[in-house]
Amino acid sequence: MDQLQEELQSIIQEWEETETLEQGDLFVIGCSTSEVAGQEIGTSGSEEIAAEIFAAMEKLQQRTKVHLAFQCCEHLNRALVVEKSTMEKFSLEAVTVIPIRNAGGSMAAHAYQHMEEPVVVEKIQADAGMDIGETLIGMHLKPVAVPLRFKQRYLGDARINYAKTRPKLIGGERAVYRH
Repeated sequence: MDQLQEELQSIIQEWEETETLEQGDLFVIGCSTSEVAGQEIGTSGSEEIAAEIFAAMEKLQQRTKVHLAFQCCEHLNRALVVEKSTMEKFSLEAVTVIPIRNAGGSMAAHAYQHMEEPVVVEKIQADAGMDIGETLIGMHLKPVAVPLRFKQRYLGDARINYAKTRPKLIGGERAVYRH
């Protein structure tokens, strides 16, 4: 767990150093705690690992003032756990389900149990995100997603992919946007 905490601290530091996240951004976290522990995704979820990651993401939230969204597993169609205030701010629609370890995943279940007013929503369009263990967060990012390359490429045994988004660039140099 000490190594995991060090890796998480490095991840938070790298997010802060990129200056990518702005106050009010929506930030999605997809996570397989099984992959972090060196197992195949969906086979051995860990509440202990989820707790460490959740605590680190709360630190990131406090420092950057972003809104967090924790992606559920495929058994809940990759729905997301957010705070009720986040749902309201982004005009998201709640769905009726409570994530548990075997239907939602350990990370989403932990988030649901430890947020102040958790709700589950079906979809979002996040400004940035982090995919721990190849959980496929792309469906929850705004177009256009831009990969970020951090030094911290793994959390435990899980590969991590980082992304931010930017507005679409259309038309090129000759395009006219205003007269």
